[in-house]
Amino acid sequence: MTEFSGGPGSVSLWGLVEAAARARPDDIVLADDHGRSLTTAAFRDAAERAAAGLLDLGVRPGDALSWQLPTILEAPVLMAACARLGVTQNPLIPVLREREVGFIVDQVGPRLLVVPETWRGFAHGEMARALGPQALVLDLEGTPGPGIRLPAGDPGALPPATAAGEPRCRWIYYTSGTTADAKGARHTDASVLQAARNVIERHHKGPADVSPAAWPFAHIGGVSTLGSVLIAGGRMVMFESFDPATTPERMAAHRPTILGSATPFFHAYIAAQRRHGGPGPLFPDVRVCISGGAAVPEPVNREVAEVLGVPGVIGAWGLTEFPVASSETPDDPRLGSTVGRPTEGVRVRIVDGELRLKGPQCFLGYVDASLDAEAFDEDGWFRTGDLGEVHGDGRISITGRLKDVIIRNAENISALDVENALLTHPDVADAAVVGVPDARTGERVCAVVVARPGGPEVTLAGLSRHCLAEGLARFKTPERLVVVDRLPRNPMGKILKNELRAAALESAAKPEKP
Repeated sequence: MTEFSGGPGSVSLWGLVEAAARARPDDIVLADDHGRSLTTAAFRDAAERAAAGLLDLGVRPGDALSWQLPTILEAPVLMAACARLGVTQNPLIPVLREREVGFIVDQVGPRLLVVPETWRGFAHGEMARALGPQALVLDLEGTPGPGIRLPAGDPGALPPATAAGEPRCRWIYYTSGTTADAKGARHTDASVLQAARNVIERHHKGPADVSPAAWPFAHIGGVSTLGSVLIAGGRMVMFESFDPATTPERMAAHRPTILGSATPFFHAYIAAQRRHGGPGPLFPDVRVCISGGAAVPEPVNREVAEVLGVPGVIGAWGLTEFPVASSETPDDPRLGSTVGRPTEGVRVRIVDGELRLKGPQCFLGYVDASLDAEAFDEDGWFRTGDLGEVHGDGRISITGRLKDVIIRNAENISALDVENALLTHPDVADAAVVGVPDARTGERVCAVVVARPGGPEVTLAGLSRHCLAEGLARFKTPERLVVVDRLPRNPMGKILKNELRAAALESAAKPEKP
Protein backbone atom coordinates (compact mmCIF):
# COMPACT_ATOMS: atom_id res chain seq x y z
CA MET A 1 0.00 0.00 0.00
CA THR A 2 1.36 3.42 -0.95
CA GLU A 3 2.05 5.73 1.97
CA PHE A 4 0.00 8.90 1.60
CA SER A 5 1.60 11.01 4.27
CA GLY A 6 3.50 13.93 2.82
CA GLY A 7 4.88 14.86 6.21
CA PRO A 8 4.09 17.93 8.30
CA GLY A 9 2.13 20.54 6.42
CA SER A 10 1.16 18.08 3.71
CA VAL A 11 -2.39 19.40 3.52
CA SER A 12 -0.97 22.35 1.54
CA LEU A 13 0.77 22.14 -1.82
CA TRP A 14 3.76 23.99 -0.43
CA GLY A 15 3.89 21.55 2.48
CA LEU A 16 4.16 18.72 -0.06
CA VAL A 17 6.96 20.49 -1.94
CA GLU A 18 8.99 20.95 1.23
CA ALA A 19 8.31 17.43 2.50
CA ALA A 20 9.39 15.83 -0.81
CA ALA A 21 12.58 17.94 -0.89
CA ARG A 22 13.49 16.85 2.65
CA ALA A 23 12.67 13.16 2.15
CA ARG A 24 14.19 12.57 -1.32
CA PRO A 25 16.12 15.68 -2.42
CA ASP A 26 17.92 14.00 -5.34
CA ASP A 27 14.90 12.30 -6.96
CA ILE A 28 13.77 13.78 -10.27
CA VAL A 29 10.13 14.81 -9.89
CA LEU A 30 9.58 16.83 -13.09
CA ALA A 31 10.92 16.70 -16.63
CA ASP A 32 9.86 18.14 -19.96
CA ASP A 33 10.15 17.45 -23.67
CA HIS A 34 13.12 19.82 -23.96
CA GLY A 35 15.47 17.62 -21.94
CA ARG A 36 15.18 19.64 -18.73
CA SER A 37 14.45 18.11 -15.34
CA LEU A 38 14.15 19.11 -11.69
CA THR A 39 14.87 17.14 -8.56
CA THR A 40 12.54 17.72 -5.62
CA ALA A 41 15.16 19.97 -3.98
CA ALA A 42 15.77 21.93 -7.19
CA PHE A 43 12.01 22.29 -7.65
CA ARG A 44 11.64 23.73 -4.14
CA ASP A 45 14.53 26.15 -4.67
CA ALA A 46 13.30 27.31 -8.10
CA ALA A 47 9.81 27.89 -6.68
CA GLU A 48 11.15 29.97 -3.79
CA ARG A 49 13.21 32.14 -6.16
CA ALA A 50 10.17 32.63 -8.38
CA ALA A 51 8.00 33.47 -5.35
CA ALA A 52 10.52 36.12 -4.37
CA GLY A 53 10.43 37.41 -7.95
CA LEU A 54 6.65 37.77 -7.74
CA LEU A 55 7.06 39.60 -4.42
CA ASP A 56 9.42 42.06 -6.15
CA LEU A 57 6.68 42.68 -8.73
CA GLY A 58 4.22 43.70 -6.01
CA VAL A 59 2.33 40.43 -5.53
CA ARG A 60 1.46 39.87 -1.89
CA PRO A 61 -0.02 37.00 0.14
CA GLY A 62 -3.77 36.94 -0.30
CA ASP A 63 -3.68 38.46 -3.81
CA ALA A 64 -5.11 36.66 -6.82
CA LEU A 65 -2.80 35.75 -9.71
CA SER A 66 -3.95 34.41 -13.08
CA TRP A 67 -1.53 32.49 -15.27
CA GLN A 68 -1.76 30.96 -18.73
CA LEU A 69 1.26 28.82 -19.59
CA PRO A 70 1.81 25.75 -21.76
CA THR A 71 2.75 22.39 -20.27
CA ILE A 72 6.45 23.07 -19.57
CA LEU A 73 8.55 23.23 -16.40
CA GLU A 74 7.79 26.92 -15.86
CA ALA A 75 4.13 26.06 -15.17
CA PRO A 76 4.58 23.82 -12.09
CA VAL A 77 7.36 26.08 -10.78
CA LEU A 78 5.01 29.08 -11.01
CA MET A 79 2.25 27.00 -9.39
CA ALA A 80 4.51 26.11 -6.48
CA ALA A 81 5.75 29.71 -6.24
CA CYS A 82 2.17 30.93 -5.87
CA ALA A 83 1.61 28.33 -3.17
CA ARG A 84 4.76 29.46 -1.33
CA LEU A 85 3.72 33.10 -1.46
CA GLY A 86 0.17 32.36 -0.33
CA VAL A 87 -1.71 33.79 -3.29
CA THR A 88 -4.97 32.52 -4.78
CA GLN A 89 -4.00 31.22 -8.18
CA ASN A 90 -6.15 30.99 -11.29
CA PRO A 91 -4.62 28.65 -13.90
CA LEU A 92 -5.97 29.18 -17.45
CA ILE A 93 -5.60 26.66 -20.26
CA PRO A 94 -3.58 28.12 -23.17
CA VAL A 95 -6.30 27.78 -25.83
CA LEU A 96 -8.49 30.42 -24.16
CA ARG A 97 -8.59 33.72 -26.03
CA GLU A 98 -9.63 37.35 -25.51
CA ARG A 99 -13.30 36.74 -24.80
CA GLU A 100 -12.77 33.97 -22.25
CA VAL A 101 -9.64 35.41 -20.61
CA GLY A 102 -11.20 38.87 -20.49
CA PHE A 103 -14.30 37.52 -18.78
CA ILE A 104 -12.22 35.55 -16.27
CA VAL A 105 -9.77 38.31 -15.27
CA ASP A 106 -12.66 40.73 -14.95
CA GLN A 107 -14.35 38.32 -12.54
CA VAL A 108 -11.24 37.23 -10.59
CA GLY A 109 -9.51 40.63 -10.46
CA PRO A 110 -5.91 39.32 -10.36
CA ARG A 111 -3.00 41.47 -9.21
CA LEU A 112 -0.94 39.90 -12.02
CA LEU A 113 -1.64 38.02 -15.26
CA VAL A 114 1.26 35.79 -16.40
CA VAL A 115 1.41 34.72 -20.06
CA PRO A 116 3.95 33.87 -22.77
CA GLU A 117 4.68 36.60 -25.32
CA THR A 118 3.63 34.20 -28.06
CA TRP A 119 2.79 30.51 -28.10
CA ARG A 120 1.84 28.42 -31.12
CA GLY A 121 1.40 31.56 -33.20
CA PHE A 122 -0.92 33.45 -30.83
CA ALA A 123 0.08 36.79 -29.26
CA HIS A 124 -0.78 36.11 -25.62
CA GLY A 125 1.30 39.09 -24.51
CA GLU A 126 -0.60 41.50 -26.72
CA MET A 127 -3.87 40.11 -25.36
CA ALA A 128 -2.73 40.39 -21.73
CA ARG A 129 -1.52 43.97 -22.07
CA ALA A 130 -4.86 44.98 -23.57
CA LEU A 131 -6.96 43.40 -20.80
CA GLY A 132 -6.09 45.77 -17.99
CA PRO A 133 -4.39 43.93 -15.09
CA GLN A 134 -0.63 44.14 -14.68
CA ALA A 135 0.89 41.65 -17.12
CA LEU A 136 4.03 39.57 -16.69
CA VAL A 137 4.91 38.48 -20.22
CA LEU A 138 7.49 35.71 -20.55
CA ASP A 139 9.73 34.94 -23.53
CA LEU A 140 9.15 31.21 -24.01
CA GLU A 141 10.05 31.05 -27.71
CA GLY A 142 12.60 28.56 -28.96
CA THR A 143 14.37 25.75 -27.21
CA PRO A 144 14.95 26.65 -23.56
CA GLY A 145 18.26 26.49 -21.81
CA PRO A 146 18.63 24.67 -18.50
CA GLY A 147 17.24 27.55 -16.44
CA ILE A 148 13.66 28.38 -15.48
CA ARG A 149 12.31 31.38 -17.40
CA LEU A 150 10.53 33.11 -14.53
CA PRO A 151 11.45 36.24 -12.55
CA ALA A 152 13.74 35.42 -9.64
CA GLY A 153 14.37 37.15 -6.32
CA ASP A 154 15.99 36.56 -2.95
CA PRO A 155 14.09 33.85 -1.03
CA GLY A 156 15.30 35.45 2.20
CA ALA A 157 12.86 38.31 1.58
CA LEU A 158 9.83 36.00 1.56
CA PRO A 159 7.29 36.18 4.40
CA PRO A 160 6.64 32.98 6.36
CA ALA A 161 4.81 30.28 4.41
CA THR A 162 1.05 30.17 4.83
CA ALA A 163 -0.02 27.85 7.63
CA ALA A 164 -1.23 24.47 6.43
CA GLY A 165 -4.84 23.54 6.75
CA GLU A 166 -6.40 26.95 6.15
CA PRO A 167 -9.85 26.24 4.70
CA ARG A 168 -9.73 29.25 2.38
CA CYS A 169 -9.87 29.50 -1.39
CA ARG A 170 -6.40 28.99 -2.89
CA TRP A 171 -7.39 27.89 -6.39
CA ILE A 172 -9.87 29.09 -9.02
CA TYR A 173 -10.42 26.75 -11.94
CA TYR A 174 -12.82 27.65 -14.74
CA THR A 175 -15.03 25.06 -16.34
CA SER A 176 -14.92 24.71 -20.11
CA GLY A 177 -18.18 26.48 -20.82
CA THR A 178 -19.24 25.73 -24.40
CA THR A 179 -22.62 27.45 -24.65
CA ALA A 180 -22.32 30.14 -21.96
CA ASP A 181 -19.68 31.92 -19.91
CA ALA A 182 -17.37 29.61 -18.03
CA LYS A 183 -17.84 29.21 -14.26
CA GLY A 184 -15.01 29.69 -11.79
CA ALA A 185 -14.84 26.87 -9.23
CA ARG A 186 -13.20 27.89 -5.94
CA HIS A 187 -11.01 25.20 -4.31
CA THR A 188 -8.89 24.85 -1.20
CA ASP A 189 -5.52 23.11 -0.94
CA ALA A 190 -7.30 20.30 0.88
CA SER A 191 -9.85 19.72 -1.89
CA VAL A 192 -7.37 19.59 -4.79
CA LEU A 193 -4.89 17.47 -2.84
CA GLN A 194 -7.60 15.00 -1.86
CA ALA A 195 -7.93 14.36 -5.59
CA ALA A 196 -4.16 13.70 -5.72
CA ARG A 197 -4.42 11.15 -2.92
CA ASN A 198 -7.32 9.47 -4.71
CA VAL A 199 -5.19 9.18 -7.87
CA ILE A 200 -2.45 7.47 -5.86
CA GLU A 201 -4.80 5.04 -4.15
CA ARG A 202 -6.88 4.06 -7.16
CA HIS A 203 -4.08 3.90 -9.73
CA HIS A 204 -1.54 2.33 -7.35
CA LYS A 205 1.02 5.06 -8.05
CA GLY A 206 4.49 4.79 -6.57
CA PRO A 207 8.09 5.97 -6.89
CA ALA A 208 8.77 3.94 -10.05
CA ASP A 209 5.95 5.55 -12.06
CA VAL A 210 6.53 7.90 -14.98
CA SER A 211 3.49 9.88 -16.12
CA PRO A 212 3.71 11.83 -19.41
CA ALA A 213 1.34 14.81 -19.65
CA ALA A 214 0.55 16.27 -23.07
CA TRP A 215 -2.66 17.90 -21.87
CA PRO A 216 -2.92 21.40 -20.36
CA PHE A 217 -1.18 21.50 -16.99
CA ALA A 218 -3.49 24.42 -16.15
CA HIS A 219 -6.40 21.96 -16.06
CA ILE A 220 -7.34 20.83 -12.53
CA GLY A 221 -5.72 17.49 -13.40
CA GLY A 222 -2.36 19.31 -13.34
CA VAL A 223 -2.31 19.96 -9.62
CA SER A 224 -3.70 16.47 -8.97
CA THR A 225 -0.87 14.86 -10.94
CA LEU A 226 1.78 17.12 -9.43
CA GLY A 227 0.46 16.41 -5.95
CA SER A 228 0.52 12.68 -6.61
CA VAL A 229 4.23 12.61 -7.57
CA LEU A 230 5.15 14.83 -4.61
CA ILE A 231 3.37 12.47 -2.23
CA ALA A 232 4.08 9.06 -3.73
CA GLY A 233 7.27 9.70 -5.69
CA GLY A 234 7.70 9.13 -9.39
CA ARG A 235 8.00 11.59 -12.21
CA MET A 236 5.74 13.80 -14.30
CA VAL A 237 7.02 14.49 -17.83
CA MET A 238 5.58 17.56 -19.55
CA PHE A 239 4.86 18.00 -23.27
CA GLU A 240 3.83 21.39 -24.67
CA SER A 241 1.41 19.92 -27.18
CA PHE A 242 0.33 16.59 -28.60
CA ASP A 243 1.20 15.62 -32.17
CA PRO A 244 -0.20 12.15 -32.92
CA ALA A 245 2.56 11.58 -35.47
CA THR A 246 5.52 12.27 -33.17
CA THR A 247 4.60 12.73 -29.51
CA PRO A 248 4.01 9.04 -28.65
CA GLU A 249 7.56 8.15 -29.73
CA ARG A 250 8.98 11.08 -27.74
CA MET A 251 6.99 9.92 -24.73
CA ALA A 252 8.36 6.41 -25.20
CA ALA A 253 11.91 7.74 -24.73
CA HIS A 254 11.00 8.49 -21.09
CA ARG A 255 9.88 4.88 -20.43
CA PRO A 256 6.35 5.78 -19.23
CA THR A 257 4.45 3.47 -16.91
CA ILE A 258 1.13 5.35 -17.16
CA LEU A 259 -0.56 6.62 -20.34
CA GLY A 260 -3.68 8.75 -20.74
CA SER A 261 -6.01 10.50 -21.14
CA ALA A 262 -8.77 10.36 -23.79
CA THR A 263 -9.78 8.57 -26.98
CA PRO A 264 -7.63 10.65 -29.42
CA PHE A 265 -4.54 9.95 -27.31
CA PHE A 266 -5.21 6.21 -27.23
CA HIS A 267 -5.69 6.09 -31.01
CA ALA A 268 -2.29 7.77 -31.34
CA TYR A 269 -0.56 5.31 -28.96
CA ILE A 270 -2.03 2.38 -30.86
CA ALA A 271 -0.91 3.82 -34.21
CA ALA A 272 2.58 4.48 -32.81
CA GLN A 273 2.91 0.91 -31.55
CA ARG A 274 1.92 -0.38 -34.99
CA ARG A 275 4.47 1.93 -36.65
CA HIS A 276 7.11 0.68 -34.23
CA GLY A 277 6.57 -2.97 -35.00
CA GLY A 278 9.42 -4.40 -32.98
CA PRO A 279 11.50 -5.89 -31.61
CA GLY A 280 9.64 -5.48 -28.36
CA PRO A 281 6.89 -3.02 -27.51
CA LEU A 282 7.25 0.73 -27.93
CA PHE A 283 6.09 1.21 -24.32
CA PRO A 284 7.72 -1.73 -22.52
CA ASP A 285 7.09 -0.42 -19.00
CA VAL A 286 3.52 0.78 -19.35
CA ARG A 287 1.34 -0.89 -16.75
CA VAL A 288 -1.88 1.10 -16.94
CA CYS A 289 -3.84 3.44 -19.20
CA ILE A 290 -6.24 5.97 -17.67
CA SER A 291 -9.18 7.76 -19.20
CA GLY A 292 -9.52 11.20 -17.67
CA GLY A 293 -11.36 13.63 -19.93
CA ALA A 294 -14.09 11.53 -21.55
CA ALA A 295 -15.38 7.97 -21.62
CA VAL A 296 -13.41 5.58 -23.82
CA PRO A 297 -15.61 3.47 -26.11
CA GLU A 298 -15.49 -0.28 -25.61
CA PRO A 299 -13.87 -0.96 -29.05
CA VAL A 300 -11.02 1.43 -28.15
CA ASN A 301 -10.69 -0.20 -24.74
CA ARG A 302 -10.30 -3.63 -26.36
CA GLU A 303 -7.78 -2.33 -28.90
CA VAL A 304 -5.67 -0.67 -26.20
CA ALA A 305 -5.54 -3.94 -24.28
CA GLU A 306 -4.61 -5.99 -27.36
CA VAL A 307 -2.03 -3.63 -28.86
CA LEU A 308 -0.41 -2.08 -25.78
CA GLY A 309 -0.52 -5.20 -23.62
CA VAL A 310 -2.34 -3.72 -20.61
CA PRO A 311 -5.51 -5.05 -18.96
CA GLY A 312 -7.56 -2.18 -20.40
CA VAL A 313 -8.29 1.50 -19.81
CA ILE A 314 -9.11 2.55 -16.26
CA GLY A 315 -12.41 4.41 -16.22
CA ALA A 316 -12.55 7.44 -13.95
CA TRP A 317 -15.03 10.24 -13.38
CA GLY A 318 -14.74 13.72 -12.02
CA LEU A 319 -15.56 17.35 -12.65
CA THR A 320 -13.72 20.63 -12.23
CA GLU A 321 -15.94 21.22 -9.21
CA PHE A 322 -15.41 17.70 -7.85
CA PRO A 323 -12.23 16.04 -9.23
CA VAL A 324 -11.66 12.26 -9.12
CA ALA A 325 -15.07 11.41 -7.72
CA SER A 326 -14.72 7.75 -8.71
CA SER A 327 -12.25 5.47 -10.44
CA GLU A 328 -11.50 1.89 -11.30
CA THR A 329 -8.22 0.29 -10.23
CA PRO A 330 -5.68 -1.61 -12.37
CA ASP A 331 -6.84 -4.95 -10.99
CA ASP A 332 -10.56 -4.49 -11.61
CA PRO A 333 -11.77 -7.52 -13.58
CA ARG A 334 -13.60 -5.61 -16.35
CA LEU A 335 -11.69 -2.38 -16.89
CA GLY A 336 -13.57 0.33 -18.75
CA SER A 337 -17.01 -1.12 -18.13
CA THR A 338 -17.79 1.51 -15.46
CA VAL A 339 -16.10 4.56 -13.91
CA GLY A 340 -15.41 2.56 -10.76
CA ARG A 341 -16.42 3.06 -7.16
CA PRO A 342 -16.55 6.37 -5.27
CA THR A 343 -13.16 7.49 -3.98
CA GLU A 344 -12.34 7.97 -0.30
CA GLY A 345 -14.97 9.92 1.62
CA VAL A 346 -17.26 10.41 -1.40
CA ARG A 347 -20.99 9.81 -1.08
CA VAL A 348 -23.32 9.45 -4.05
CA ARG A 349 -27.07 9.79 -4.36
CA ILE A 350 -29.30 9.67 -7.43
CA VAL A 351 -32.21 12.08 -7.82
CA ASP A 352 -34.35 11.79 -10.96
CA GLY A 353 -31.48 9.98 -12.66
CA GLU A 354 -28.90 12.64 -11.79
CA LEU A 355 -25.77 11.76 -9.81
CA ARG A 356 -25.24 14.06 -6.82
CA LEU A 357 -22.13 14.14 -4.66
CA LYS A 358 -20.68 15.03 -1.28
CA GLY A 359 -17.03 14.57 -0.39
CA PRO A 360 -13.73 16.14 0.66
CA GLN A 361 -12.72 17.25 -2.84
CA CYS A 362 -15.91 19.25 -3.43
CA PHE A 363 -15.33 22.88 -4.35
CA LEU A 364 -16.35 25.77 -2.09
CA GLY A 365 -18.70 27.33 -4.63
CA TYR A 366 -18.40 29.53 -7.69
CA VAL A 367 -16.72 32.91 -8.00
CA ASP A 368 -20.16 34.15 -9.05
CA ALA A 369 -22.00 33.09 -5.90
CA SER A 370 -25.38 33.53 -7.61
CA LEU A 371 -24.67 30.23 -9.41
CA ASP A 372 -24.37 28.25 -6.17
CA ALA A 373 -28.12 27.87 -5.61
CA GLU A 374 -28.44 25.85 -8.81
CA ALA A 375 -25.19 23.93 -8.20
CA PHE A 376 -26.24 22.51 -4.81
CA ASP A 377 -29.57 21.05 -3.76
CA GLU A 378 -31.38 21.95 -0.55
CA ASP A 379 -29.41 19.30 1.38
CA GLY A 380 -26.01 20.51 0.18
CA TRP A 381 -25.38 17.82 -2.45
CA PHE A 382 -23.50 18.94 -5.55
CA ARG A 383 -25.60 18.50 -8.67
CA THR A 384 -23.21 17.04 -11.25
CA GLY A 385 -25.54 17.24 -14.24
CA ASP A 386 -24.46 13.68 -15.11
CA LEU A 387 -27.01 10.92 -15.46
CA GLY A 388 -25.99 7.54 -14.14
CA GLU A 389 -26.61 4.52 -12.02
CA VAL A 390 -24.90 2.81 -9.10
CA HIS A 391 -24.67 -0.96 -9.38
CA GLY A 392 -25.05 -3.40 -6.51
CA ASP A 393 -21.27 -3.63 -6.05
CA GLY A 394 -20.97 0.14 -5.77
CA ARG A 395 -19.62 0.78 -9.25
CA ILE A 396 -20.93 3.82 -11.11
CA SER A 397 -21.97 3.96 -14.76
CA ILE A 398 -22.44 7.29 -16.54
CA THR A 399 -25.39 7.12 -18.91
CA GLY A 400 -25.55 10.70 -20.19
CA ARG A 401 -25.87 14.37 -19.36
CA LEU A 402 -28.97 16.21 -18.24
CA LYS A 403 -28.22 18.80 -20.92
CA ASP A 404 -27.27 16.17 -23.51
CA VAL A 405 -30.66 14.62 -23.96
CA ILE A 406 -32.53 14.68 -27.27
CA ILE A 407 -36.32 14.98 -26.91
CA ARG A 408 -38.11 13.38 -29.84
CA ASN A 409 -41.90 13.16 -29.72
CA ALA A 410 -41.71 13.71 -25.93
CA GLU A 411 -39.34 10.72 -25.56
CA ASN A 412 -35.95 11.35 -23.94
CA ILE A 413 -32.97 9.93 -25.84
CA SER A 414 -29.54 9.85 -24.22
CA ALA A 415 -26.91 10.95 -26.73
CA LEU A 416 -24.39 8.72 -24.96
CA ASP A 417 -26.60 5.67 -25.50
CA VAL A 418 -26.64 6.22 -29.26
CA GLU A 419 -22.93 7.12 -29.37
CA ASN A 420 -21.95 3.86 -27.68
CA ALA A 421 -23.87 1.92 -30.34
CA LEU A 422 -22.31 3.89 -33.21
CA LEU A 423 -18.79 3.35 -31.89
CA THR A 424 -19.15 -0.43 -32.25
CA HIS A 425 -19.64 -0.04 -36.03
CA PRO A 426 -16.52 -1.39 -37.78
CA ASP A 427 -16.32 1.55 -40.22
CA VAL A 428 -16.70 4.32 -37.61
CA ALA A 429 -13.52 5.72 -36.04
CA ASP A 430 -15.23 8.33 -33.85
CA ALA A 431 -18.79 9.50 -33.32
CA ALA A 432 -20.98 11.95 -31.48
CA VAL A 433 -24.71 12.54 -31.42
CA VAL A 434 -26.62 15.81 -31.21
CA GLY A 435 -30.24 16.84 -31.53
CA VAL A 436 -31.37 19.01 -34.44
CA PRO A 437 -34.68 20.91 -34.42
CA ASP A 438 -37.61 19.38 -36.29
CA ALA A 439 -41.04 20.93 -36.79
CA ARG A 440 -42.87 17.62 -36.45
CA THR A 441 -40.96 15.70 -33.76
CA GLY A 442 -39.34 18.56 -31.81
CA GLU A 443 -35.85 17.15 -32.33
CA ARG A 444 -34.23 14.45 -34.42
CA VAL A 445 -31.12 12.38 -33.73
CA CYS A 446 -28.16 13.49 -35.82
CA ALA A 447 -25.03 11.31 -35.93
CA VAL A 448 -21.73 13.10 -36.58
CA VAL A 449 -19.11 10.50 -37.44
CA VAL A 450 -15.50 10.12 -38.52
CA ALA A 451 -15.11 7.22 -40.95
CA ARG A 452 -12.24 4.77 -40.60
CA PRO A 453 -9.54 5.53 -43.19
CA GLY A 454 -9.71 3.18 -46.14
CA GLY A 455 -13.08 1.76 -45.12
CA PRO A 456 -16.30 1.76 -47.13
CA GLU A 457 -18.55 4.80 -47.23
CA VAL A 458 -20.61 5.28 -44.07
CA THR A 459 -24.31 5.72 -44.81
CA LEU A 460 -27.28 6.73 -42.70
CA ALA A 461 -29.17 3.55 -43.59
CA GLY A 462 -26.20 1.40 -42.61
CA LEU A 463 -25.79 3.16 -39.27
CA SER A 464 -29.48 2.83 -38.50
CA ARG A 465 -29.44 -0.91 -39.23
CA HIS A 466 -26.37 -1.29 -37.03
CA CYS A 467 -27.99 0.58 -34.12
CA LEU A 468 -31.07 -1.63 -34.35
CA ALA A 469 -28.84 -4.72 -34.36
CA GLU A 470 -27.12 -3.34 -31.23
CA GLY A 471 -30.49 -3.30 -29.48
CA LEU A 472 -31.43 0.37 -29.70
CA ALA A 473 -35.10 1.20 -29.99
CA ARG A 474 -36.05 2.43 -33.44
CA PHE A 475 -36.93 5.94 -32.20
CA LYS A 476 -33.33 6.33 -30.97
CA THR A 477 -31.66 5.49 -34.28
CA PRO A 478 -30.04 8.38 -36.21
CA GLU A 479 -32.22 10.24 -38.68
CA ARG A 480 -29.50 12.51 -40.00
CA LEU A 481 -25.82 11.92 -40.75
CA VAL A 482 -22.89 14.31 -40.97
CA VAL A 483 -19.46 12.87 -41.87
CA VAL A 484 -16.46 14.93 -40.74
CA ASP A 485 -12.69 14.53 -40.78
CA ARG A 486 -12.47 14.89 -37.00
CA LEU A 487 -14.65 15.78 -34.03
CA PRO A 488 -13.91 19.14 -32.39
CA ARG A 489 -12.59 18.56 -28.87
CA ASN A 490 -11.16 20.68 -26.13
CA PRO A 491 -7.58 19.90 -24.98
CA MET A 492 -8.82 17.30 -22.46
CA GLY A 493 -10.71 15.35 -25.13
CA LYS A 494 -14.22 16.62 -24.39
CA ILE A 495 -16.31 16.91 -27.56
CA LEU A 496 -17.51 20.45 -28.26
CA LYS A 497 -21.11 19.69 -29.01
CA ASN A 498 -22.21 23.23 -29.73
CA GLU A 499 -19.83 23.22 -32.72
CA LEU A 500 -21.31 19.91 -33.86
CA ARG A 501 -24.83 21.29 -33.58
CA ALA A 502 -23.85 24.19 -35.83
CA ALA A 503 -22.45 21.75 -38.40
CA ALA A 504 -25.57 19.58 -38.13
CA LEU A 505 -27.87 22.57 -38.61
CA GLU A 506 -25.87 23.68 -41.64
CA SER A 507 -26.22 20.25 -43.23
CA ALA A 508 -29.91 19.96 -42.35
CA ALA A 509 -30.91 22.08 -45.33
CA LYS A 510 -29.08 19.77 -47.73
CA PRO A 511 -30.68 16.63 -49.21
CA GLU A 512 -29.94 13.62 -47.02
CA LYS A 513 -27.82 10.85 -48.57
CA PRO A 514 -29.49 7.45 -48.16
